[in-house]
Amino acid sequence: MTHHTLRKGYTMKILLSGSSGLVGTALLERLFQDGHSITCLKRQKAGSDKKIWNTDRLTDDTFDAVIHLAGDSIVGGRWTKGKKQRIRDSRILGTRELVQFLGKLTTPPKVFCCASAVGYYGSRGDTVLTESSPKGTGFLADICRDWEEEAGKIASRGCRVVNLRFGMILSPRGGALQKMLPAFRLGLGGKVGNGQQIISWVSIRDIEEIVPFILAHSEIEGPVNVVSPQSTTNAELGKNLGKILSKPTFMVLPRLMASIIAGSEITQEMLLASTKASPQKLVAAGYEFRDKSLNKTLLFCLEKNA
Repeated sequence: MTHHTLRKGYTMKILLSGSSGLVGTALLERLFQDGHSITCLKRQKAGSDKKIWNTDRLTDDTFDAVIHLAGDSIVGGRWTKGKKQRIRDSRILGTRELVQFLGKLTTPPKVFCCASAVGYYGSRGDTVLTESSPKGTGFLADICRDWEEEAGKIASRGCRVVNLRFGMILSPRGGALQKMLPAFRLGLGGKVGNGQQIISWVSIRDIEEIVPFILAHSEIEGPVNVVSPQSTTNAELGKNLGKILSKPTFMVLPRLMASIIAGSEITQEMLLASTKASPQKLVAAGYEFRDKSLNKTLLFCLEKNA
């Protein structure tokens, strides 16, 4: 169990899962800099018992906030039956076990922020999707619904629950952008299908600001679209990336070819899905986005990545 404190004290005691992931790493640094006391929740060693989380190693079980980000990656390899089960179990069972642990504490946390995704809405064309929009269809939409339901169970203990519906995260350190870069650097970038599918994205720098903002604003609860106010399209993303890299972006990956390479389900739900999510709750609460421009965000990511 890793425990971080600052000499000058802290404003909140936070339990963080998924601290080694893309978002977790960034948040750990940011929250630590802000003077919070952070405990990183670790997974149980394989084969030790059926528990997922090593809660026995927690030296302190009083937390003001819990930020739960852990979950198996949905990218990397085809969605085989086993892969889909791991994706699901890591989110549903992992959240269920954590919520049960928190529910038994004498003093439950004041706020529980649990990761989710705009995949909740499914593929909806150019319909503007706010936090009150209904669930879409598909594997990812079903997982997001069940994930959020598990997180919501701690609300019965008087805990404020926030479901962080992340869009595509643009970061210099990893994520979707790093998977795209090799092909684009070779001049083999372009679009998937007709390229008109809408992508809701958010910069890692905004996530570093948004999560502390949510912790500090007690009126924010339930699902929150963690996305930039300016969505893009698959074609625009490729065009911007090619321009920055000074590479052509003429390549087109047809739907059929994408299905052969990645599998039909991943192609339908990720590569061709069109999701135009709006950060209505964040804007209403007064959050001001740092990165609204896709081009400037990509420039920042690539400069850091150079």
